[in-house]
Amino acid sequence: MINSYEGFDDTGVAIAAARAGADVVRSLYGRRLARIDKGAGDFATTADVEAEKAILDVIRAARPDDAVLGEEGGQQGAVGAVRQWLVDPLCGTLNYAAGNMLVAVNVALRSGAAAVADPFSGEVFFTDGDTAWVRHDGADARLAPTPATGLVDVNLDPPFPGAPAFRAVELLAHPEFVERFRPRVVSTTLALAWVAAGRRAAYVTDGADLSGSVHFAAGIALCRAAGCVITGTDGTPVGRADRGLVVAADLQTHQALMSMILDRGRHRV
Repeated sequence: MINSYEGFDDTGVAIAAARAGADVVRSLYGRRLARIDKGAGDFATTADVEAEKAILDVIRAARPDDAVLGEEGGQQGAVGAVRQWLVDPLCGTLNYAAGNMLVAVNVALRSGAAAVADPFSGEVFFTDGDTAWVRHDGADARLAPTPATGLVDVNLDPPFPGAPAFRAVELLAHPEFVERFRPRVVSTTLALAWVAAGRRAAYVTDGADLSGSVHFAAGIALCRAAGCVITGTDGTPVGRADRGLVVAADLQTHQALMSMILDRGRHRV
């Protein structure tokens, strides 16, 4: 593998790394895997750890001077490195451990290229920071967000640092939401790639600072490059702490969701 990435640009490295992780995730699927307890009901599996190793092998071979922040391995590489990769080797670990194939492999260069691989469909969603594409069976197609499906994916997994100001479950109970949208709970940031691809109208999650998160960085980069509308759950730019994330295919969908979110906050008893 060493020297096999000569000539790759950052987007090519992100795609290769995400694919390497996806290969591991797919190969270990269905096996009885050891679990590493992280507390509060969270855990990693052998697949998470091995997929991250495969991703790091690619990044180290292609960009040996870059730093990496991995979900499992933490900060690695030169402390003063100018460039840093954010790696979530298996987003949707609980899905995966339960035999559900809705998972994603996320690789993002902070403020640059990113890739999200679906290990089971074979799709890789990627961006160079300016445009966003999906690659499948050797063919690339430009990502085109649209609200046409009316499907909104909502992350209901804890923790909920935005409470009591924002609770996603209350959004689902809003009468205007029921009239206009249909909720989905995929429990993986693969849903962000689906917003960029027009398979979801929007995605909403609670959470802390998500702009530099290993879980969300790649998906946010994809959606931003595809032209989605992206803010925190208070309507402010992504990057402020404890503001969550609202990503919509277009401005009208985003405005509708923000109106419902703010309305629930105003009328909470």
